[in-house]
Amino acid sequence: MNSYFKDFDLSDFWEDCDYAKQSYICEPITDALVQEIEAELGYKLPASYIALMKSQNGGIPKNTCAPCSEPTSWSGDHIAITGIYGIGRSKPYALCGSMGSHFSIEEWEYPEIGVYICDCPSAGHDMVALDYRKCGKNGEPVVVHVDQEDDYKITFLATSFEAFIQSLKHSDDYE
Repeated sequence: MNSYFKDFDLSDFWEDCDYAKQSYICEPITDALVQEIEAELGYKLPASYIALMKSQNGGIPKNTCAPCSEPTSWSGDHIAITGIYGIGRSKPYALCGSMGSHFSIEEWEYPEIGVYICDCPSAGHDMVALDYRKCGKNGEPVVVHVDQEDDYKITFLATSFEAFIQSLKHSDDYE
């Protein structure tokens, strides 16, 4: 039984839209696919990330804003995401897709701190990552915002992927 997201309703988590289907939502995950993607990335994905991807493998959440305690180039009190990368390669915004984690590091020169999991509305100028610097490649990473516009400033968002997902709020909460 899944021990993640116990008191969290995932049935109404994802937006149902054509853009998500075209760009984010990958095929349903298998244990073999997870192992392949982890090997390609060089990091063990958090169990809570895998659990969420079992509900839908990537996409655009209905709630896209996460609170933060420091200002970023986006806002003084929160960041926004466009979508969450699926475990796969088949869509541009998949972990190993054409616009995935390796692309962010190799083409956009984001710091090699872990795995980039969410893009933001800034069209590449900020990202959300699983930060493995303190826990090692097989540990439980924290979630951070990396701001290219501020010399790749790293801002802490959550102690775990599950906590990050549960912190997401609707954009109306910040307007």
